[in-house]
Amino acid sequence: MMKPDSHPDLILHRGLFTTLDRSQPNASAVAIRDGRFQQVGRDHEILPLAGPNTRVIDLRGKRVLPGLIDNHIHIIRGGLNYNMELRWDGVRSLADAMAMLKRQVDLTPAPQWVRVVGGFTEHQFQEKRLPTLEELNAIAPDTPVFILHLYDRALLNGAALRAVGYTKDTQAPPGGEILRDAGGNPTGLLLAKPNAGILYATLAKGPKLPIDYQINSTRHFMRELNRLGVTGAIDAGGGFQNYPQDYEVIQTLADAGQLTLRLAYNLFTQKPKQEKEDFLQWTASSKYKQGDDYFRHNGAGEMLVFSAADFEDFRQPRPDMGPEMEGELEAVVSLLAQNRWPWRLHATYDETISRALDVFERVNQSVPLQGLNWFFDHCETISEQSIDRIAALGGGIAVQHRMAYQGEYFVERYGRGAAEATPPVARMLEKGVKVSAGTDATRVASYNPWVSLSWLVTGKTVGGLQLYPQRNCLDREAALRMWTDNVTWFSNEEGKKGRIEAGQLADLMVPDRDFFACPESDIADTTSLLTLVGGKVVYASGIFQDHDEAAPPPAMPDWSPVRTFGGYAGWADEGGAPLQASLKRQAAAACACNVSCGVHGHEHATAWSRQLPIADLKGFWGALGCACWAI
Repeated sequence: MMKPDSHPDLILHRGLFTTLDRSQPNASAVAIRDGRFQQVGRDHEILPLAGPNTRVIDLRGKRVLPGLIDNHIHIIRGGLNYNMELRWDGVRSLADAMAMLKRQVDLTPAPQWVRVVGGFTEHQFQEKRLPTLEELNAIAPDTPVFILHLYDRALLNGAALRAVGYTKDTQAPPGGEILRDAGGNPTGLLLAKPNAGILYATLAKGPKLPIDYQINSTRHFMRELNRLGVTGAIDAGGGFQNYPQDYEVIQTLADAGQLTLRLAYNLFTQKPKQEKEDFLQWTASSKYKQGDDYFRHNGAGEMLVFSAADFEDFRQPRPDMGPEMEGELEAVVSLLAQNRWPWRLHATYDETISRALDVFERVNQSVPLQGLNWFFDHCETISEQSIDRIAALGGGIAVQHRMAYQGEYFVERYGRGAAEATPPVARMLEKGVKVSAGTDATRVASYNPWVSLSWLVTGKTVGGLQLYPQRNCLDREAALRMWTDNVTWFSNEEGKKGRIEAGQLADLMVPDRDFFACPESDIADTTSLLTLVGGKVVYASGIFQDHDEAAPPPAMPDWSPVRTFGGYAGWADEGGAPLQASLKRQAAAACACNVSCGVHGHEHATAWSRQLPIADLKGFWGALGCACWAI
């Protein structure tokens, strides 16, 4: 018999637990006490541990996974603005996206903007295009509309141009372009060439929420991530995200015990040519690992010096870093190594990675880097030689699913063959280098982890393009580890979380479908039925709805797009059904054919409009069993 003071706080039973504990890979029940897994096993072992105050939840045979951890997300910045943003992530039709935009324009009072801030690509739309400026002006003649597409362009309607004050006399910053009409007046199209600074700076001119609304907004963003099974993240800083000023909201929530996911944060320099001064100040005033299991310091990056930033706009040629890169980077990395601060460095191209590694190897000769848990982010075109050099220095690679959104552009510029290992995730794992996965949300990709997991497993973009051969795709367990156990090295928390194992932090999620049994095509649509962080229910829906006790107050302000549409794929609209699934049902119901296609189901337009580098679409799809042309 257990001592009265050692009974579990919570027991979950009758589940299909995938623990990722190699010594006990499966279980049907867990006991949780004081925020950690107390015991993992079978129902007959766990249920007798219950005491008079133990809460017991019957999982009804559902799959259970460790909570997902995003290795790279801009959650602190994203949270400040989430309630103001209309999300087109996951919306499959431009017509539906524009209908959402029109509804939000009608709700938004002056002088507020309607903003769609990344997380989507034109390739996800059946129409395979962005809206035109004429369409935006017709929908919103008086309300400012700002649409950010990845990091390559922004669309502003006439009202937005007036709000930001752009005229024929406005000069574009270096690396950016303001497109103009024959009279020299801005049209509303801004281009990153390839520097996204013009896009950032223009967005920053928009209205901001007051701090109490920013707190509410951050809580709703965390809630949206919990809805998708995310229980932890590493924040990568970001442009216009100043420390400590812009961390006030997240710190307030941490101090109040209102964080519903665990957050480690890196500090991102904000001052070109003054980067070392930033890190001198921060290493003197902040301590690596300061904080607790919910909110803690994780070192420097992803921007260390601006001269090393190779922007990832694949519609533009690869940028060459200037000759000053090595000297500036070495000054900062030496300072960080001396203070035993880990760092993360944004790097898209191997040309940048190899030059940075030259610097790291020089620093390592005087200040050993072993044990620092430093890493590169992104690494789409990394070479095998660079992977080996990273491993030799004890570093890691954090990959994100940016190619799921930009793969078509990469293929257009560099060809199909060059895209087959961008990045070479399977090869990284074979070589034994530390590697994990994330999103780089909220602008250059969606925050939805299941899109990333689908990309890792299928090798497909969100537009359906098959980027990778099977050799660069992962099996589902390997992909899941990339989002759980593997991430913990990157925040120096190995053994503390990432698995369902006695002694680890009790973070888990119950997906609405069996990740290991559902069709590959269904992975990206997964959501959570039950999400726990530290043994506390932070999100519950469906059959577990009665256990949901952590919902924040309604989104503020009252015109917030979150109130109408929720987040990903407009899930809160249409009676709470995911918009993406609703669109598929509508397409199938409207289709007059008798038999669905073996490749595309009833989504025949998807095949007819697919952009592939081949002349005979009918013959290509027909060879795979597609019957769309028989309709």
